[in-house]
Amino acid sequence: MKIGLGLYRDMLTPDNFRFARQAGATHVVIHLVDYSHRPDQEAIAGNDPAWGVADDMTWGVSANQGQLWTYEELRDIRAMANAEGVEIAAIENFDPSHWYDVLLDGPKKAQQLEDLKTIIRNIGRAGIPCMGYNFTVAGLWGRTGGDWARGRANAIGYNAASLPPETPIPRGTVWNMVYDPDAPPGDIGTVTEEQIWQRVTDFLQALLPVAEESGVRLAIHPEDPPVRTLRGTTRLLYAPDRFQRLLDIAPSKYNALEFCVGTISEMAEGDVYAVTDKFSKQGNIAYVHLRNVHGKVPNYHEVFVDEGDTNMFEILRILHRNHFDGVIIPDHTPQMTCDAPWHAGMAYALGWLKAAITSVERTSERVTK
Repeated sequence: MKIGLGLYRDMLTPDNFRFARQAGATHVVIHLVDYSHRPDQEAIAGNDPAWGVADDMTWGVSANQGQLWTYEELRDIRAMANAEGVEIAAIENFDPSHWYDVLLDGPKKAQQLEDLKTIIRNIGRAGIPCMGYNFTVAGLWGRTGGDWARGRANAIGYNAASLPPETPIPRGTVWNMVYDPDAPPGDIGTVTEEQIWQRVTDFLQALLPVAEESGVRLAIHPEDPPVRTLRGTTRLLYAPDRFQRLLDIAPSKYNALEFCVGTISEMAEGDVYAVTDKFSKQGNIAYVHLRNVHGKVPNYHEVFVDEGDTNMFEILRILHRNHFDGVIIPDHTPQMTCDAPWHAGMAYALGWLKAAITSVERTSERVTK
């Protein structure tokens, strides 16, 4: 198993690649979407009562229509990472500017599917083996921040009872980002169960052949918060029994899971250990998000990797037993009280993860001898 670190676009610098390597990571998972507000931090900042519940509290404006990620851009970012001793394991999240009508089934859907094919070809040509994505119309909504982790460290949570009524999604907005600031008044309406499954089916059937040719795995992230509906839209992977349905749309190594242990632990249904065993045994996990939580929907909050409801050693033992050899990253972590709260929190998580993986692997070696 390999250790990785997730980095947002404004963090793709030699210093942060070097930090990842110094903290024990050999890989990074990068974001190229230019969030004005980082989804793992803005709920924490100032302990906002509920980040994202107002129309002006999105992750920002995505104004990159027609500006696709180029091979040269991807090549240069990979070269920068390699120069500091780390490899890029995946890109996480398509830019809403590039696929809003794929999510909304709008008039530009066919052209945007062609654009996504171009992006996948560029990713493969640059030698990046995975594209993570979240097929959701509403995105993240209603996250709160509080001092819930050990030592009153700030972390993210979700409490449905404390949220105001869900507002419909305004036109020009998808995935909690604005792609058209000049959209006419009104909202996008509802999205039904049948509609969301048809849209993801169209997406997979269009992109998987190109992904297979390009050597790029498409890895879907489960819904967070894992609720059945949000802002009038049906969610896809809010329960573990829906994972197999998604994989069965197009059985392929290249149709895989961005396996988020924290989100699965938050789900009202299922057992996180059984789910980990099932999909790692199938070989359908592209890479892993490892974070811990207390509680489940409709009320949960994130904590340090070693203090939540999930036994992370058991998760790692299951992955190792089933020969998972991919990348594991701490996708979020509570922020620590110091001058570099994000870096300190991630350094703690990476150090714990390195020690835990070493322990699991060496214990397994002793048992098999």
